[in-house]
Amino acid sequence: MIADTAGRAGSGLPWYREPWPWILMAGPVAAVIGGAITAYIAVTHQDGLVAEDYYKQGLAINRTLAKERAATKLGLTGQLQVGDDGRRLRVLLEGASGTPASLKLKLAHATVAGMDQQVGLSLVDGGWYEGVLATTVTQGKWKVLLEDSEGRWRITGIWLSGEENTVTLAAKDD
Repeated sequence: MIADTAGRAGSGLPWYREPWPWILMAGPVAAVIGGAITAYIAVTHQDGLVAEDYYKQGLAINRTLAKERAATKLGLTGQLQVGDDGRRLRVLLEGASGTPASLKLKLAHATVAGMDQQVGLSLVDGGWYEGVLATTVTQGKWKVLLEDSEGRWRITGIWLSGEENTVTLAAKDD
């Protein structure tokens, strides 16, 4: 009498024909593959959140605070209007004793520095300035920085692209 022992321990099958060794090895193999993929991504992609000149930026913080104090002293505020195309910008500057001929506006993306854009704005009439961005702005959170062309003052605001087309700009309170 021959007993049917197929699939049981001691059946005489080689180990690689059994399902359990493969099932038990799948977890560690998946972890090694996931680790290799993570290492590849870490090495080949730049971390946009870390500035390469972080030390110089830290030293420049006092100059930035002085610009915002100057804007507060002048009582400057502004309204940024973004056109429907996402490129055309209009800024109304209020509180300025004299109207500068041009302004600098920077849009800084919240997480990806490579998406930042800077544009020069020219005086059109009645305190309105206009300019056009090089590329259309993507949806997300943007910090808006508006300065005079000489860099004496600065006002800022936060813009949620895709949700609003108008941003109020003011000097940040200390």
